[in-house]
Amino acid sequence: MEGDDEIRRRALEEAFGESSDDDGAGGGEEEEEESDPSSSSCSLLLEERDGRPRKWEMANGVKGLWLCRDFLSVDQQSSLLSAIQHEGWFDDGCHNQAMRFGDLPGWATKLSRLVCEAVWFSEVSPAAGTESIVGDHCGEDCWPLPLDLLQREPLFDQLIANVYYPGEGICAHVDLMRFDDGIAIISLESACVMHFTQCKQEDNIDKSQAEEGIKRIPVFLNAGSLVLMSGEARYLWKHEINRKQGFQLWEGRELAQQRRTSVTLRKLCKSHN
Repeated sequence: MEGDDEIRRRALEEAFGESSDDDGAGGGEEEEEESDPSSSSCSLLLEERDGRPRKWEMANGVKGLWLCRDFLSVDQQSSLLSAIQHEGWFDDGCHNQAMRFGDLPGWATKLSRLVCEAVWFSEVSPAAGTESIVGDHCGEDCWPLPLDLLQREPLFDQLIANVYYPGEGICAHVDLMRFDDGIAIISLESACVMHFTQCKQEDNIDKSQAEEGIKRIPVFLNAGSLVLMSGEARYLWKHEINRKQGFQLWEGRELAQQRRTSVTLRKLCKSHN
């Protein structure tokens, strides 16, 4: 088993570069990591970089939309929340969103590596008992993130951290075109339902008529889950989270709402760097 792990580790290094957090890293670099509290508090994020396959589900009807429910363990979720809280972005109680561009915090860089590994060691499977997320068939493009995106450097260079309280969500939208293909969303704390709706090209269509024939795909996001959007899911579908009473329904029941934290990772297009 150890031999297999070593082969996988080398495959990751060849594809995405050697991790600065390997056991063989220089002592000075290790000390620098330890001196950064936000980085050390998130050290658990790399404890499971052993090539274990994550189970992925592809969205039925939304090409390029993938969900990994077991992306972060309970300990990893706690570690990530601690790292976010250490930043102090939300201490004043007046802000619920923070953005960073370029050089990301150490914990966000580690999180990006974990996303990369989760895709590289992917295991595709249908979701039992659900109609919204099902892998009906798997073709050559059955990959949670296209390889050309997976191999870019860096994988992500922009992050958004959001804190939502009960009743708060995000309106239906497509991410700005200043961002490249391939978007990752990590969910923490309270579970929720994210809805995907196909974009309408007719801007002058009557709103009531548009709502009648609209196709809405619900996706259940549990704490510790990872959503990846690329291709059609990124450009041709809007996504939203409506946490008002009556909208957070899953399997016929209203979800109990608590605080929800999310981290979105994106890559700026070259023209905007």
